[in-house]
Amino acid sequence: MPHPRSRRLLHVLILLTLVGIALLLLPLRAQLPGLPAMKAADVSVSGLSSGGYMAVQYGVAYSASVKGAGVIAGGPYSCSRGSVDTATSVCSCTGLGLCRVQPGGTGVAGLAALTAQYAAERSIDPVANLAAQRIWMFSGTADSVVPQAVMNDLYSYYRRYMDSGNIRYRKDVAAEHAMPTDSAGNPCSTLGPPYISNCGIDAAGQLLQWIYPGLAPRSGSAPAGRLLEFDQAQYLADPTAHGMAASGFLYIPQACDVDGGSNGQGCKLHVAFHGCKQDARSIGDRFIHDTGYLRWADSNRILVLFPQAAPIFPLANPNACWDWFNYDDPHFARKNGRQMAAVKAMVDRLSGTAPTPPPPGGALCFTATNPDHVLAGRAYKRYFFAYAQGSGQSMGLNSLFIRTTLRRTAPGHFVVGSCP
Repeated sequence: MPHPRSRRLLHVLILLTLVGIALLLLPLRAQLPGLPAMKAADVSVSGLSSGGYMAVQYGVAYSASVKGAGVIAGGPYSCSRGSVDTATSVCSCTGLGLCRVQPGGTGVAGLAALTAQYAAERSIDPVANLAAQRIWMFSGTADSVVPQAVMNDLYSYYRRYMDSGNIRYRKDVAAEHAMPTDSAGNPCSTLGPPYISNCGIDAAGQLLQWIYPGLAPRSGSAPAGRLLEFDQAQYLADPTAHGMAASGFLYIPQACDVDGGSNGQGCKLHVAFHGCKQDARSIGDRFIHDTGYLRWADSNRILVLFPQAAPIFPLANPNACWDWFNYDDPHFARKNGRQMAAVKAMVDRLSGTAPTPPPPGGALCFTATNPDHVLAGRAYKRYFFAYAQGSGQSMGLNSLFIRTTLRRTAPGHFVVGSCP
């Protein structure tokens, strides 16, 4: 009769064998590629709802490299001021309590002062760059989520920096809260998934034509380019912990593709930010294919980048919104905000732009306790541990008894180590 210890050992070996077989039978997910190195130019942005807010804050923060923006149901720069209550009751009607949206309610003068402060600190580009941007705005008269009063404040905000001739504001359609198209989606008065509505308006086409005057008509054929799914973790460590999906998408027209010998040379780059509940996990590829961007991209040599947000359960960001109210990062609207810097790194990759060096004269090395690094925005905490901002490198416990030296290699990007 086998010894009890021998039987236990045999059972363990059998169990390990079965686990190994099960793991081998699991389907393997192919590792996703990064974005190709390309040389596109004339960067622009657009978005709906939280994507509209993201387009505004990206266009303001990186104004030196953005040609224009299309904003559907968004609001002024840093409207939330980092408060979820302000975001859901003053900048939109999405909270559980009383909606306080009213004309002038976002406080444009205060937001302009905050913009000036950030520019003085060089955490965003100089506001003088905004004078050259071209802005296309759309607000439905029936929008119950981001009422027109908020978009009117956005218009007032932009008018502080640019002439009225640089802004096209459509606010004459009885549309609910959705991306308007002229062919796909729900009836225009409907509020609900996928938040794409057939309103007889090609919003994607109109905003692209406004930002890039002189575009050719959209293609009459089905999109003929290549849709690339790429690894977003190359641009933000542990993206799903910070409200971004593991992968994003890039549409490459045939005329811009590497196989066509172009490598993006002579092509434009547009970044399209989806709204809440419009990520690929929620609605599949409908935001990519049904919103109208791709046919304009084909006929006008425009790369379209579709970065992807993701939910953070249960309360922080359950609807896969972009961070425009500090659910993950107090620097959400500045160049060193995690999501902002990640998208900028994608844009740099596609436009052949070298990462921006740290501001001249700024300190390159910081030695402090881990909580002090977190408080200063050089690191972030997760559970009981601290991680370097940008690189995501572990700094150990987020404890006052642990001091770490961080070296800044680019705005918002720090690595653990010593300095010369």
